[in-house]
Amino acid sequence: MENNQQTANIGQLLQIRRDKLAVLQEEGHDPFEITSYDVTHHSQEIKDGFETLEGQEVSVAGRMMSKRVMGKASFCHIQDLKGQVQAYVTRDDLGEDAYKAFKKLDIGDIIGVKGVVFKTKMGEISVHATSVTLLSKSLQILPEKFHGLQDRDLRYRQRYVDLIMNPEVKDTFVKRSRIISCIRRYLDSQGFMEVETPMLVSNAGGASARPFETHFNALDEDLKLRISLELYLKRLIVGGLERVYEIGRVFRNEGVDTRHNPEFTLMELYQAYTDYHGMMDLTENLYRYVAQEVLGTTTISYQGTEIDLGKPFERITMVDAVKKYTGIDFDEVKDLEEARALADQHEIEYEPFHQKGNILNLFFEKYVEEHLIQPTFLMDHPIEISPLTKKKPDKPGYVERFEFFMNGWELANAYSELNDPIDQRERFAAQDAQAAAGDEEATDHTDEDFLNALEIGMPPTGGIGFGIDRMVMLLTDSAAIRDVLLFPTLKSL
Repeated sequence: MENNQQTANIGQLLQIRRDKLAVLQEEGHDPFEITSYDVTHHSQEIKDGFETLEGQEVSVAGRMMSKRVMGKASFCHIQDLKGQVQAYVTRDDLGEDAYKAFKKLDIGDIIGVKGVVFKTKMGEISVHATSVTLLSKSLQILPEKFHGLQDRDLRYRQRYVDLIMNPEVKDTFVKRSRIISCIRRYLDSQGFMEVETPMLVSNAGGASARPFETHFNALDEDLKLRISLELYLKRLIVGGLERVYEIGRVFRNEGVDTRHNPEFTLMELYQAYTDYHGMMDLTENLYRYVAQEVLGTTTISYQGTEIDLGKPFERITMVDAVKKYTGIDFDEVKDLEEARALADQHEIEYEPFHQKGNILNLFFEKYVEEHLIQPTFLMDHPIEISPLTKKKPDKPGYVERFEFFMNGWELANAYSELNDPIDQRERFAAQDAQAAAGDEEATDHTDEDFLNALEIGMPPTGGIGFGIDRMVMLLTDSAAIRDVLLFPTLKSL
């Protein structure tokens, strides 16, 4: 009964707002006919520049978040991109009709206020209004101030309300934008060129993931959404561009959790005439630069854990890392049979098509990953899980690859890129065989055009892929990937 009454009350309040709009329109004051408003300052600029702006006329615009009417004088708070500023509104300054119209405004309405900057007796920097203009009528009711918008699922679905009600959410996305700008600025300063490559592809290679599939009616062809940026960017290295990068969405038809969303932002870059050691140096320098520029420090705190980006990042091989945390030295494991026996002893499940290198990686995932809290380069992966990577000349069965870890998360993946077209063809064939054996993530199928590019000739190249969303999570102390995606993927209602 109580809920029914509450719904009825809300319905009445919504109708009142629509009635107010109808009256405004009948009187020739339709706010939706206004096309622009001259904004001279934002809220924080007025507060920061008070010494020079005191007594000066300014114009601000934003959403009215509070209103206190006290007879002939009133106060309201206007929220804009930079924060909130108070406006002092009086009947004497506005005139009787305009002041009466102001008193009828609702919380959530978007208004423009022109007036003079001053400080109240309580010491609050404010704008003494000489005019108030209704720029857009809010026909909905914002969440109640003190309880706010607490339903997390609703916050993701109605991010526009979340941004209005929770200043820290807006701050996260402002920082996200700054992080991506800093990445671009750093790479541009290093001579990299930003490019764009196709999202709709016939062969979704470059990563181990299940793709989304679609059909292109005009050509009557099945296509996939890209899972990686790799194969096209390498074609550009073949073409002589030498240093290229792309920041863009990729799509993986997999599960959703605190660190995974089916569409996410990936950055990949490729640099000719360097190797995975060059990529480690670039990663270390880039992370330090972005943290210093955006946060003003290279020591960050994530969910109560301090992470130091100022110290040299640890570098350890996968074999040594597994040995460190399990005591098992895979260099001493003679064959697949022995690797499977070790997996059985440690209750690690593996697939029939898994080789020794796959099992080493399963040991790493179970016993090591969670311990890599401080910045760590996990190096020299088994060839079975790295089909596009150059072999280590001095260690058969392993490749020149690293994954970058912090807080137990993989944040980047890098290679000394395989540029031998004969070897690459053999690796593609192995991936095709794995796919035929039932491995749905064996997506690096034979790509004849890419092989042709390698046969034209690709120089020695270092390449890396960065998960931008996880980087933003760490630098903004956000608990879940959905907190750093403006519109995360959600199940339809």
